[in-house]
Amino acid sequence: SLMVDVTGQTRKERVILPSYLQGKKTNAIPNKKIEDPASGKVSISSLATRQDLTSFRLIPPRVTFGVLKEGCTYATTVIMKNVGVNFSRFRVKQPPPHTGLTVMYTPGPVAGLQVELEIEIFAMLIGGNDTGGLEEVAHDIEILTETETLLLPVKANIL
Repeated sequence: SLMVDVTGQTRKERVILPSYLQGKKTNAIPNKKIEDPASGKVSISSLATRQDLTSFRLIPPRVTFGVLKEGCTYATTVIMKNVGVNFSRFRVKQPPPHTGLTVMYTPGPVAGLQVELEIEIFAMLIGGNDTGGLEEVAHDIEILTETETLLLPVKANIL
């Protein structure tokens, strides 16, 4: 129960659930084109809106690498889950090379399943001025789907 803690005592403050468990939408920009006659759509009369038929969730909704050592490569996995009824295709717009980020994935349709995106970062310092030995890298990775563009924020501090 969310009303008591692990010791069985009543909680003093509310438990804040992560956004992906609350069903909140990740950072997304809707596309102009919503209906694609060639896409695999399901015609079910009980489903009222097209927007709910094709939808993706990113778990976790943001990536924070923390403090990284310069010259090393780090990686993490993000799950892109299709929570809609229809199958949908997607592609990832690769980040610019100066960020050190790369996204590795297998392209193709996602039909009621999930796809793993491997986010890899090569920690490198670009700034010529003295930043105190710590430089922040922050970039939003764009994932283009048929109905929207998802933004996956990635942050890291390079030592």
